[in-house]
Formats: sequence, C-alpha cells, structure tokens
Amino acid sequence: MKTGCTIVDLYCGCGGFTLGAELAGFRSLAAIDIDPVLQSSYRLNFPRTKAIQGNVADIDIATWRHFLGTNRPDGVIGGPPCQGFSRIGKRRKDDPRNSQVHHFFRHVNLLSPKFFVMENVEGLLDAENVNVLQSGIELVAKRYHICSPTIVNAADFGAATNRHRVVVIGYDPERMDAVSVGDIATLPSGERSTVRDAIADLPSPIPDLKKPSDFGWSEYPEVDVAGLSEYAVRLRCSPPAGLGWDEAITKLQSGIVSGLFSTMHSVAVAKRYAETPPGRSEPISRSQKLAWNGLSPTLRAGTGRDKGAFQAVRPLHPEEGRVITVREAARIQGFPDWFVFHPTKWHSFRMIGNSVSPFVSYAILHYLNAKLAVPLAA
Repeated sequence: MKTGCTIVDLYCGCGGFTLGAELAGFRSLAAIDIDPVLQSSYRLNFPRTKAIQGNVADIDIATWRHFLGTNRPDGVIGGPPCQGFSRIGKRRKDDPRNSQVHHFFRHVNLLSPKFFVMENVEGLLDAENVNVLQSGIELVAKRYHICSPTIVNAADFGAATNRHRVVVIGYDPERMDAVSVGDIATLPSGERSTVRDAIADLPSPIPDLKKPSDFGWSEYPEVDVAGLSEYAVRLRCSPPAGLGWDEAITKLQSGIVSGLFSTMHSVAVAKRYAETPPGRSEPISRSQKLAWNGLSPTLRAGTGRDKGAFQAVRPLHPEEGRVITVREAARIQGFPDWFVFHPTKWHSFRMIGNSVSPFVSYAILHYLNAKLAVPLAA
C-alpha cells in the first residue's frame, strides 16, 4: 500500500468515505459539507483535515488555492446529495440538489486529480435521471477514462447491511495504471457478515439524560475476547495516528464506547416490538426487526431541519423490544468504535444513514492506491 497519496472529499458528511480512504493509505487534505451539524462529527474524527463548511456549488479555483495552496490531490471523492434521485420519497427533477452532480465533476476539472470516485443511489441510473450523470461526465471525458457506473452492495464488502449504491470511477491514463470495472467486481471478499457478528458484543442502552455534550458513553460488557467475531475485533481497534478524537480514543482504551443512549418506548410499543418476529416488519411503525443471522436493511438518514426534520424508520433489535442504538447502527454500517457522531440521536442516525460504508470505501480506495503505485509502461 502506497502512503503519502492525498484526496479531497466533497459532500463529506460525517466522513464515511474519507475514513475508508484514510485506512487505505490516503491523507485527506480538505473536506466540504454545507451542513455544520453533520460536519461537527467530521471535525472530531479527522483533526488534521481542513474541514470547510460551505456549498460545493459556491467554491471556485480561488477558494481551492486559499485552502490547498499549490497542493493538488491525487483523488477526488464524494457523494453528491441524492434525495432527488432516490426511489423512495418524492422524486423531483427540479430538486436543486440534483445540480450537485454537475458540481462534483466541475471540481474534478478544477483540481485535476489522477482519479475520482463518485457514489450515489441506484436511482441515478434510472431513465429519468441518468442524463444528469451523463452531462456531468461529459465535463471530464476528454481527460479521464470513465469506467461504466457500477452498483455495489455494502454486504458484499463485509458490512452487516444490504446497501446498494452506484459508484462512478474515472482515472487519468497518463498518470496511473488502468482501472477496470471487472476489477471492481472482484473486490468483494464474498464472505457475508451477520447482525450477530456486528452488534452482539455491544453494551445495552443507557438512559438519555439530554446533556448537550454527552455522547452516550458506556462500558463494554465482560466477554471472552477470544469469542468475539472478526467483525467486532476489527471495529474495536484504536485508530491509526492522525485519526480520531483524543477523548474517544482514551475512553476506548479503557473499554468505554459512545452512542449507547436508549430511545424511550411506551410499554405497549415495546411489547409490539418484542413480539414482532425477527426478519419481519412491525405493522404500525413499519420498523423491520433484525434477525441475528441475517443482514440489516439499508439504514436511512431522515432529513435535516430545512427539509422538515423527519426521522427515518429505525430497525428493531433482534431480541429486545426497542430500536437499535446509534452504536449498533454504526457497527452495522461499518464504522469503528472510536468514531463519534453527535450527542443527539437524531443527528447521529442522519450521519450514519447518509454515509458511505467505510468497508466499501476502503476496498475501492485500497484498489486505486495500488494503481497509483504501479509504474506506467513506457
């Protein structure tokens, strides 16, 4: 794995895409997001990255010169807002967020990286939306070889959730070795994880005392470490140097993890949840009850205050009559235990639901890192 390579993350959110890149050997120079709440988590977990709060559409070459100087990233990554393309909810062709796909490719031209990776929902490839993608690609097609858009599932990369997303990769053939869709298709290990692998070792929920700066810390239960799943061992590890919030790292080394606040349910609701069979949806809330030996459905983000502050339906715990905790959701998505989100559960679930699974981003960026390290043929 080559080190010293760099990326810029557009539409960074809490940083799932960046995390995979950093673990794959890249250094994140800068990250942009318009939502200060989502980016609050990014700033804690990536303290050496320049986190820029702003609208990607408003950033020009002068802004990049201000933040990056003469540096140019090896790669540009990002997941433009996808609500206008989503197959659930209201789909609007005139959704202003749709134009962000264009701006992603505009920044590829401005920054001239060796490669780029864009992630979005499957609906981007639907007949009524694909022209948005095609017009963006046309902005960079003269310089970059564009791989055919590929649909990936986070479950194929080891995450305990079915999460299908479109990935578009482009590279400059004069500055790195060839990238192929066929290679991307072989990246998944083929080994599926389960909900049990992901969350069985985590602490039970604790009361939410609504303290403004409390992240819901709790101790791991006493377990035989030798009996932990490979999934749990992987996500209990401390971060590499340069990543993570000092407080979270210190607590993790003492066996304390964040994101354990409970969600209060009435007795009647808790009873309904408890009686719902695993793998089935509770008919009133429509929350799906997880099965220990199965996968989670796609974790949804809900909306911010500017779009009505709607909370997404959360899966139910496989045994207990409750929705899952923030930490359980983070584990299912592939976030390590040192990664912190927000003191408010609603914001934390938005962060996780909006994120690229770090398992997916690591696999793709690790592959691209190797392509940068291969000398070009004379």
